[in-house]
Amino acid sequence: MFLGEDLLEWLLLAFGGAMFIGNLTALLNPPKKQDDKHLRKAPFWRSFVYIIVGLVVAVWSFAGLIG
Repeated sequence: MFLGEDLLEWLLLAFGGAMFIGNLTALLNPPKKQDDKHLRKAPFWRSFVYIIVGLVVAVWSFAGLIG
């Protein structure tokens, strides 16, 4: 099979991990430079939901890879 049989699991692990890490970083480390175009900090509940979704997707795909 092109690019391996576990391609979907690897892609889901990458996207879930990126969603988890990216939103966690945005929530914990707001931008230093403030201007009118950007928010002062990331919206908490939206970031929290994306963190949970990213973690669930990453763990589920990792379980699919090892199982």
